[in-house]
Amino acid sequence: MPRKSKEEWVKDVLEPALKRSPERQPGFSLTSGTEIQPLYTGEDLQGIDPEESLGYPGDYPFGRGIQPTMYRGRLWTMRQYSGFASAGESNRRYRYLLEQGQTGLSIAFDLPTQIGYDSDHPLARGEVGKVGVPIDTLRDMEALFQGIPLDRVSTSMTINATAPVLLAMYIALARRQGVDVARLDGTTQNDILKEYIARGTYIFPPEPSLRLTTDIFEYCGQNLPRWNTISISGYHIREAGSTAVQEIAFTLANGIAYVRAAIDRGLNVDDFASRLSFFFDAHNNLLEEVAKFRAARLLWAKIMKERFGAGEPRSCMLRFHTQTAGCSLTAQQPYNNIVRVAFQALAAVLGGTQSLHTNSYDEAYATPAEEAVTTALRTQQILAYESGVADSVDPLGGSWMVESLTRSLEEAARRYIDEIDSRGGALAAIEKGFQQREVQESSYRYQKEVEAESRVIVGVNKFVAPYSKIEGLLRVNPEEEKKQVDRLNRVKEERDPDDVAASLENLKKIARSPENTMPAFIRCVEACATVGEICDALREVFGVQKEFLIF
Repeated sequence: MPRKSKEEWVKDVLEPALKRSPERQPGFSLTSGTEIQPLYTGEDLQGIDPEESLGYPGDYPFGRGIQPTMYRGRLWTMRQYSGFASAGESNRRYRYLLEQGQTGLSIAFDLPTQIGYDSDHPLARGEVGKVGVPIDTLRDMEALFQGIPLDRVSTSMTINATAPVLLAMYIALARRQGVDVARLDGTTQNDILKEYIARGTYIFPPEPSLRLTTDIFEYCGQNLPRWNTISISGYHIREAGSTAVQEIAFTLANGIAYVRAAIDRGLNVDDFASRLSFFFDAHNNLLEEVAKFRAARLLWAKIMKERFGAGEPRSCMLRFHTQTAGCSLTAQQPYNNIVRVAFQALAAVLGGTQSLHTNSYDEAYATPAEEAVTTALRTQQILAYESGVADSVDPLGGSWMVESLTRSLEEAARRYIDEIDSRGGALAAIEKGFQQREVQESSYRYQKEVEAESRVIVGVNKFVAPYSKIEGLLRVNPEEEKKQVDRLNRVKEERDPDDVAASLENLKKIARSPENTMPAFIRCVEACATVGEICDALREVFGVQKEFLIF
């Protein structure tokens, strides 16, 4: 005869079994410390009406997905993040990936480009083309997209402090290709707040940086209606060591700050909110990650409707890109990374992502080689076409465990957001080091668990075994830096110096005024002013941010 309740099952069946054979460890928990129960039943969802609290797919609050058909109608965009050595080399990789079935471009820029230095700057020495493509002038952008019509691809640019400059180059290139900029489709990451929390590639202080972010909101709203003006990023926060709950909370708190800044600028929330996008990590715990994505959607929908009065359904949709967890990749037994990435990608798909990057198994060593990046792309394609998980709109909807975890993560993230609000909002909390300290403490706890072997990393602290070296690692030729500097010098010799000087003076004038800076950026890049020259002009106006001291 069936048991009447979970409590009866625990007393009559589970407890006697545990006396005979204890569980393999004292307890099981999520990264945020939430206990994982041995069994979930309908009793764990008491007080929850799934139809009311989650909605149906495509309906507010979008807990079950933002589209009624999800992947039955259109698969997620497959973006393999890429860029290295030079614009020409990166262009060849993009063409290769498009030939292999990639459905969107994702541009990685090198460190000097990210922090506003040209390839010939002393601080750029040894970094040119190493972690992304070097872009100094519009000529480099032309080479990067040689033979790739901008009205036929969706382009994501992982760029933040220099986002207005790179977007201006993309717009200028479209004009040169004869493409109507209103048809441009893509994303600028443009999320400066997470740089102060976790990543560090900022240039200017927060206030002028937020001004540049909202300039992009305003300009794109008027001229690039299909452009995602920001990708509010939890990925880097998670990579720095946060828990899943912190990833949700700190990301959405940053989102609140951006929306507030845009409204304070005089923008109507329904005029820009539908072009906000998000970027999350897909980590190792499959069901926690699925619940994380669902919880983030629910929270954001409620924030937009209840806090900001958004009236359009699209303004309440949390659309997001996912990347598998780079911090989970191991140099030990590197082919294990293929399995890790597959499960992380599965979590993203089951969680309802709109686009996905799958890491390559060799990334603990180097920028991905062609074979490795192809394997990563094939992982997405096997998920899409062979696994069956794309055939139902919300395959895990109604799972007692997933729904219970979704509610738990949502409630915990909401408490964090309330705490940030009490500290004056995301920016004020960042300036006081709140988010940074929380992430550091979580990262420390995680590392201690790995060292104590209470958290198993296969091939690292358990099942350790000899492994052969990876053959064919991609190495960027040091000569590429010299070639890039030579190309930059040729551009400087060929351009009109008076036009460059006038465009930079105009930028400084506009930056000191309340006017939108984007037209001035476009004028600068069309004159072939360099990224470094443009950023130096703004350094004169805005100053330079130093790291917040956290103890």
